Amino acid sequence: MNEMNEHVHSTPVSIDIEGMTCASCVLRVEKALLKVPSVTSASVNLATERATVQLDDASNVEALFKAIEKVGYKGSQTPQSHDHGHVGHHHHDEDAAILRRDVLIAALLTLPLFVLEMGSHLYDPMHHWLLGLVSQQVLYVAYFVLASVVLFWPGWRFFKIGFPALFHGAPEMNSLVALGAGAAYLYSVVVTFAPQLLPAQTQYVYYEAATVIVTLILVGRWLEALAKGRTGEAIQRLVREQAKTARVQRDGGIVELPIEQVKAGDIIVVRPGEKVAVDGEIVEGASHLDESMISGESLPVSKTVGAIVIGGTLNMSGSFSFRATKVGGDTMLAQIIRMVEEAQGGKLPIQGVVDQITAWFVPAVIALAIITFAIWTIWGPEPAYVFGLVNAVAVLIIACPCAMGLATPTSIMVGTGRAAELGVLFRKSEALQQLRDAKVVAFDKTGTLTAGKPALTDLILDDDFTHDEVLALVAAVEARSEHPIASAIVTAAEKAELTLGKVTDFKADAGNGVTARVDGRLVSVGSQRHLGHLDFSDFAEAIDKLANEGKTPVFAAIDDKLAAAIVVADTIKPSSVMVIQALHAMGLKTVMISGDNRRTAEAIARQLGIDEVRAEVLPADKVSVLKALRQFGKVAYVGDGINDAPALAEADIGIAVGTGTDAAIESADVVLLGGDLKGVLNALTISRATMRNIWENLFWAFGYNVLLIPVAAGLLYPGFGILLNPMIGAGAMALSSIFVVSNAQRLRGVKGVSA
Repeated sequence: MNEMNEHVHSTPVSIDIEGMTCASCVLRVEKALLKVPSVTSASVNLATERATVQLDDASNVEALFKAIEKVGYKGSQTPQSHDHGHVGHHHHDEDAAILRRDVLIAALLTLPLFVLEMGSHLYDPMHHWLLGLVSQQVLYVAYFVLASVVLFWPGWRFFKIGFPALFHGAPEMNSLVALGAGAAYLYSVVVTFAPQLLPAQTQYVYYEAATVIVTLILVGRWLEALAKGRTGEAIQRLVREQAKTARVQRDGGIVELPIEQVKAGDIIVVRPGEKVAVDGEIVEGASHLDESMISGESLPVSKTVGAIVIGGTLNMSGSFSFRATKVGGDTMLAQIIRMVEEAQGGKLPIQGVVDQITAWFVPAVIALAIITFAIWTIWGPEPAYVFGLVNAVAVLIIACPCAMGLATPTSIMVGTGRAAELGVLFRKSEALQQLRDAKVVAFDKTGTLTAGKPALTDLILDDDFTHDEVLALVAAVEARSEHPIASAIVTAAEKAELTLGKVTDFKADAGNGVTARVDGRLVSVGSQRHLGHLDFSDFAEAIDKLANEGKTPVFAAIDDKLAAAIVVADTIKPSSVMVIQALHAMGLKTVMISGDNRRTAEAIARQLGIDEVRAEVLPADKVSVLKALRQFGKVAYVGDGINDAPALAEADIGIAVGTGTDAAIESADVVLLGGDLKGVLNALTISRATMRNIWENLFWAFGYNVLLIPVAAGLLYPGFGILLNPMIGAGAMALSSIFVVSNAQRLRGVKGVSA
């Protein structure tokens, strides 16, 4: 799983961006980055607060930071995935801490202002009591002081970003808040210090509206930052899986070193209950490892000398030593983290549509607020100015598009994170959307639907012999042979815990079979041609049946009498049948593509219940087969071998079985870790759930604005006397963002498919 192909000339740069709050911010930063010379593409993600930029000139990174700063934000280079503890951390925790402080300050100062002002409106005796204590002017000045502190301390962020954006002709969410709260505040300041400029019936202050708006939006931002922090938890959990230290053999002894100091080639000792530090190969000892954090598979995996171990997995029992093969950013865990981060930072095609809508949305809202003010001032009842101001402010506040900006990226973050926990890696976020639209799932046969290595599947006996007797004698002879069929027979005997006899007079006839004596008994194993002098009549029916199943048997003769027909074949993976049935239940067409002869391929397809077989397909022809399958709709292709790389790249969605080769994994859009085909179902389930979640979020975000903007403008006032208080608007706006982020969190509960 190499990070990038060397031949790609542009360099990918990942930048953390501070200060973005809505979809308009995303567009401003993207436009600014695209104007920088040598930038070939730029994608900015609001949920991760990160930009991914392709640069022709890697030395031009400083220019990117300057461009970001110019439009009012702050950029810094994202730490690398193998910098322990940094990955996926980002600045949500710091954001949440600063916002919490600001919320407390704003709330403490807003509360007395809100209680006194709103209490006086709602409860007449309180109004008279207050004016008995102090004059109205003193009260207004006290309100002015409290409101000024709220707006120009915790609320200053809205003005600092919002007004420059407005003057640059690219208004965004902060502009709406700054305009809304600023208008209410300025009007109140005029009433307080220059009341003679306004008609007597319009002399009301709206300090409490300005401060409550700021406070509520800060509360929304704070809850959003907390939720965003949770959104990235999948990566945080992966980072926590990394071991911090390793026990390394150095200079004849064992020393405990920080993980950063481990080098490829080091011999590392692992005790029971310890984490494997980096990727490597066992050189001594044996154990069972919990690999669930990599593959999603809950059962411990047996490991002996020569087995591959993966950094971050847990040693359950037994001690072993292994040679480090991949360290730092090359380990599988570091690469998984990198892949998940890249997928979380990506954009779906649907996001492009949302971005386009948001581009004109904020200017349209400002225009609508101006029209609202004009209509109320001209045709509204007295005090017309006040009605105009209140309703224009309500329009500005209610329409903040932060929920729209968060609708897609938060769902992608949680969806891809949950997929990683289930052993499914979306290398490209677009695959989330495309996989949901797939109509055909095509499978490579060998190593994908089948185990990819031969195993003893049938042992058909003559009545004069017993199973264990024949298997022990044949395995004893085959133990001397190098043939894959031989190793499958020996493995079967070992599983059955049979004792193998002493072999003498061993003779091999290349391509036909072998003959030897085992504890004095003559044993011959080979093809029908090799044993042609014997009587095969008792086996005629079995031979026909096996031929129909696409199986070719070898035969065993003991003391010159035919004893058994033995079939060694590539076995179907345990989960394959269930996966095919589940895909059919999802309404998908299944196809098997195989280089095998048609008879064998069709026999396996029958066992699996696959809809269509394309047999005798050469690796080079797989691409044209996939093109032909597009007549049925989008095609997902599942493969594992090096010869699958072109097909994985050609398919609409390439799914690589993670036990396969680096080349296959590099060409894929989705990687199934651990090699279990159930991952195909998990990938589809996550894809469908994520897209459904995105549509729910978009429906809420857009629907909320479409419904409430006319109400805020005062559409219901002529008929029903209903006006929307800007404070209620601010609360509803904050709630819409919290709803969207919280709804995305539901994806963390998506259940994986169990066997």
